[in-house]
Amino acid sequence: MSVVEQNSVVSVMYTGTFPDSGEVFDSNVNQPPLVFLVGHGNIIEGFEQEILGAAVGDVKEFTLTPEMAYGHRDEAAVQPIPRSQFPEGMELEVGRVVGAQSDQGPVQFTVVEINDDIVIVDLNHQMAGYTLHFSVEIVEIREATSEELDHGHAHGPGHHHH
Repeated sequence: MSVVEQNSVVSVMYTGTFPDSGEVFDSNVNQPPLVFLVGHGNIIEGFEQEILGAAVGDVKEFTLTPEMAYGHRDEAAVQPIPRSQFPEGMELEVGRVVGAQSDQGPVQFTVVEINDDIVIVDLNHQMAGYTLHFSVEIVEIREATSEELDHGHAHGPGHHHH
C-alpha cells in the first residue's frame, strides 16, 4: 500500500498548533507515532481527509475549521447535574475533565462550576470552536487486517485483546 486510503492503517508524527498564536496544543514529537485505521471515526474527519493520498515521508501542513475538527461550541451542552449523580467522595474541581458512561456510551465533560447541590458541566470537546493547524509526517502505511476492519480500529504489534 503506497498511499493513505480508506481502510489503511497509518502511522503519523504530528504537531497541532493554534494558527493565530502558533501555540502547540498537541504533539507526539519524542513519542511513538500515532497509529489509526482510516475511515472508521478514530480521528477527526478533517485530519483524515487531508492525509488521503499521501505517501510515506510526505509532510502535510493543513488548517482545519471547527466544522472539520471538533465542531462549534454548543452552549446547550453546558448543563447542571445534581451533585448526587456523582460518586460519593469523588474529587470535583473546576476545570477537571471527567470521564463517565452515558446511555450512548463513554462521554467526557469539563467541570465548570460547583455548588452545594449542583455541578455545572460542559459536554463540549475542549477543542470545540477552535480552528486548528497541523503538521503531519506520514511514517508508515499498511493494509488493515481483517480483525482490525471488524473491530474498527488499528491493533498494535503482535495482537490485540479486548
